[in-house]
Amino acid sequence: MTRSTDGTHGNVADRFPLPTGKYWGPLEGPRNSWSNRFGTEPPSSKDGLRRWQSTLGIARTGVYDAATRTAAIALQRAEGWPVSGHIHAREWYAVITGGWRLPVPPRPATPGARKITDATGPGRTDRFGMAATDLGVMTRTPSGRILAVFGDTFRDPVVGGGDWRSPVALYSDTTDLDEGIVWHEAAGPDPDHARQLWAYDHGANTTMLPSDVITLGDDIYLHVMVNEGLGNVVRTQIWRSADDGRTWHPTEAIFEADLHDGFAQLWTWARDDDGWVYIYSTGFQRDRGIILRRVREERITDPDAYIGWGWRDGRWAWGNPPTPVLEREPSAERFGEMCLRKIQNTWVLVSFDASTAGGYDIDVRLFAAPTDNLYLVPKTTPLRGSAWGAEGNDRIAQLYGPSIIPGSTLHGGLHLLVSQWNTAVGWPYRAMHFKVPAR
Repeated sequence: MTRSTDGTHGNVADRFPLPTGKYWGPLEGPRNSWSNRFGTEPPSSKDGLRRWQSTLGIARTGVYDAATRTAAIALQRAEGWPVSGHIHAREWYAVITGGWRLPVPPRPATPGARKITDATGPGRTDRFGMAATDLGVMTRTPSGRILAVFGDTFRDPVVGGGDWRSPVALYSDTTDLDEGIVWHEAAGPDPDHARQLWAYDHGANTTMLPSDVITLGDDIYLHVMVNEGLGNVVRTQIWRSADDGRTWHPTEAIFEADLHDGFAQLWTWARDDDGWVYIYSTGFQRDRGIILRRVREERITDPDAYIGWGWRDGRWAWGNPPTPVLEREPSAERFGEMCLRKIQNTWVLVSFDASTAGGYDIDVRLFAAPTDNLYLVPKTTPLRGSAWGAEGNDRIAQLYGPSIIPGSTLHGGLHLLVSQWNTAVGWPYRAMHFKVPAR
């Protein structure tokens, strides 16, 4: 059950722990002010205040102290409430069930990130009938070209700007990525117009969004999420192309949206030299961590062939139901789009972290094997979110959707497509080309 707007209903464990009329406040306050310093307050008062403090990331003292007062004032000012520094039921519910968090000062981004060019939009891809588009997952085709598969696409430079299609795809024969990626033709029957890769009805706001794409031998496989309204994933599935990405056909690989408790909706994958394809996945709602699975490349279209990496009986092992390999820590609680690739014998995971504490950025992790402890592997943060009007080489407003451009190297730097959507006005809605340090 969800709580009402006043916080008086919902999970019993989330209810305000003080008696009616009481609040956390200074020791010298009136009788209704509980500081937990007087000595007669019940343990539930201290436990409750510790929970409120811990949720906000401040010291779990269990007493009303200066840091607690400062946090309460910040909340009251942010919500436009009377400023007292006291914690009543309203301040409790805003944090415990309402999701309010203290603003996090931005950490410095990794030096050296820079924007190379807008990869889509007017003057870039409108000649393919795609002035507005999002995402852009990429692979090297069997013939050696770069194939980029994009999500919701419109003719005009605004979300909803006519001729709605998804997915669509473009080819690039760019060899010098430092000069910026250039698109040379569209996939599909018309090289001059990016047509939807296969036909389906967009009724009920249905759209099929690319999750990731991979080339295995002479075939290309595309994992898509079927949405009935953005974020309402009803299933996922894998499509196959045997002609360098020009035509696509469905496979038997169809997965329920609630597979593994919803952690298997948004995928990224890469093949290892041993013939296994490793898959990190999460939910599409940006409210979950990451799980790990693998499948033999020759059985990638067999839903029963996927094996989880999970914790059971005191150890991690393949064949267990998958358990999250990264979650709950600050800046690791809410994942969006990800891109896993093996580059120069090193695994690289680039991910959008939509976390409310210490996140809203794009992280790069390097490791030796997919089963490495992701909490401990080296991580850099080359790109961070910003407000509109405060953007720069390493700052992007409303960023999401990173994907590694084929041809990236560890010593030369990673080339990324990074998406951007101004949800207030519908433009920009595009992908941009950035180069960031890999280490």
